[in-house]
Amino acid sequence: MGVLAAIRSKRLESRTIGVMVTASHNPEAVRNDNGVKLVDPRGEMLEQAWEIYATQLANAPTTDDFIDVLQALVDTLKIDLKRPSHVLYGRDTRPSGPGLIHALEDGIKAIGAIGRNAGVVTTPVLHYLVRCVNTKGTKEEYGEDSEEGYYRKMATAFRNLVTGKEKPTPVVVDCANGVGATMLSRFAPHVADLITFIPMNTDLTTPGALNYQAGADYVKTLQRIPPGLQGHVQHGQRAASFDGDADRLMYYYVDNQGTFRMLDGDKIAALVAGFIVELVKGAALQDQIEVGIVQTAYANGASTKYLSQRVPVKCVPTGVKHLHHAAEGFGIGVYFEANGHGTVLFSPETLALLAVHEPESPAQQTCIQHLIELTKLINQAVGDALSDMLLVEVILSHKRYGPLEWDSSYTDLPNRLVKVLVRDKGRYKTTDAERKLSDPEGLQARIDEQVQKYEGGRSFVRASGTEDAVRVYAEASQRKACDDLAFKVAGLVYDEAGGSARNRPLEFL
Repeated sequence: MGVLAAIRSKRLESRTIGVMVTASHNPEAVRNDNGVKLVDPRGEMLEQAWEIYATQLANAPTTDDFIDVLQALVDTLKIDLKRPSHVLYGRDTRPSGPGLIHALEDGIKAIGAIGRNAGVVTTPVLHYLVRCVNTKGTKEEYGEDSEEGYYRKMATAFRNLVTGKEKPTPVVVDCANGVGATMLSRFAPHVADLITFIPMNTDLTTPGALNYQAGADYVKTLQRIPPGLQGHVQHGQRAASFDGDADRLMYYYVDNQGTFRMLDGDKIAALVAGFIVELVKGAALQDQIEVGIVQTAYANGASTKYLSQRVPVKCVPTGVKHLHHAAEGFGIGVYFEANGHGTVLFSPETLALLAVHEPESPAQQTCIQHLIELTKLINQAVGDALSDMLLVEVILSHKRYGPLEWDSSYTDLPNRLVKVLVRDKGRYKTTDAERKLSDPEGLQARIDEQVQKYEGGRSFVRASGTEDAVRVYAEASQRKACDDLAFKVAGLVYDEAGGSARNRPLEFL
């Protein structure tokens, strides 16, 4: 990937390309997972067409084959190998990280590129740095290209947004035993007079601790408090979980009956969009700035209904690249996956308008200034757990909400996600933003037949992006109905795939 990043830089007129070595939310102990993410000049995900080139290079069986694939890429895209190239790279806390960084540096050197090692950082910091480097000295300058600059930019915006507001009660933060723990400890002193964080799951030395029974994915998947936080979250207290590389955020609390209540990416999106719409209207700019929401099929149906009554909602296929691209189509585009990964994008036109618009009253001026500060608080390059947590805290402070008031905006429909192992996941083709199956033929009709039997029923099937499996999502108005629907659809998929009757999971109906 060092070679590919350097070639990409040459292709893009020597602009800096980022490489992040991380396996994100995956547990370290399962398969000692690790991976890489390439970052384009504005801090966005790698252009989709280049994912094919990455796959071809990674799958080259020999060095000679690798060189042949690389030469074909250079020839096809007419890349000038004499042009300078720059790569900015970092890693998370996984033990395999240093070895992979060494290999990455070998690739960078082989192409003659200039490398900059950001060290152990979160994925959002790496994206931020790449954008800062590439916009330095331009009218789109994003900030100081250092980790400390990242902290100062957000801290200043947070301070400007909450000054004069009552200091909130402390928030418990599950750092997933990952690099987010280091980030939070470095950032917290910048805002210690404004908000108190209680960091938990901060073990960076125990092998296998990363994401183990901790982190945003644990909370979303199992819908429970991580064991390390048991007894530390009081009734009504806000708690939040990062994932291993701190690009996902999940909020939750325990109500007065002792029941765990999750505030996932859908709830965050509703809170954020509602606040931004209020500010846009308060600034009298609702006719000039369109605020919109982007979701995937995994968004809870109750959230989609709630949001659709307030702002335009667009559904796209799963994946940050699809969400990010669609959000760019709005004046202010809000996107959050249900898993807690998301951000807010302000279009160039919106930024220009906020900079020159003349308010007609002090109230309008305040709303405009708040919107401008949000553009600095929010990491528009990528989903960012720290930035998103600060955004949530700003909104709760302005609205004088606790978690209960936030949660009361709508009630999630019961939902369940079931994994079905299959021999060939490539057979499962989707349409309508992955909400319908086009292949295998006839399977969607059988799914629809089951869905119609349940009040508020919805279910869809899509191939996993990382495993030889198909994922079945289902929701309905009641928990038992939801579970029955999920397992009936899972049974349909299993049987259609030719699954063995002897090995058929007992829960599949």
